[in-house]
Amino acid sequence: MSAQSLSQRMPTQVIPALPERDSASADDAAMVRPYMLTGGRTRAKYPLELETMVSVKEGVPFDGTCDRIEHRAIVDACPTPRSVAEIAVRLGMPLGVARVLVSDAADAGHVTVHRTMSGTDGAEAHLLLMERVLSGLRRL
Repeated sequence: MSAQSLSQRMPTQVIPALPERDSASADDAAMVRPYMLTGGRTRAKYPLELETMVSVKEGVPFDGTCDRIEHRAIVDACPTPRSVAEIAVRLGMPLGVARVLVSDAADAGHVTVHRTMSGTDGAEAHLLLMERVLSGLRRL
């Protein structure tokens, strides 16, 4: 069988070429360097632990009126109080970046940062918490 007769019997299938990827695609736009989000800062203004709870301040509307898109994302991520670690995961960003941005959102008046037991209270506060937990377990 000749090559010509084989090509006549079998239909040729044209496979479309993949579109060329330009240097400024949507994937690249979503990949913003962390230092661009934080303005080069690596530390938050407030001491934010992993477990520090953050909630939206009363009166802050969920309608996109925040100054920065990052603040809007934090407000949207907190319909109920969330920890800084949860916010970082929900926004898909490193914890350090989330700390700086949450601190900025608090300064802008969009969120409230709730005090944790660590910090100035130290070991005494942890001991009180553990005693309350133990007391609750004993009542079970």
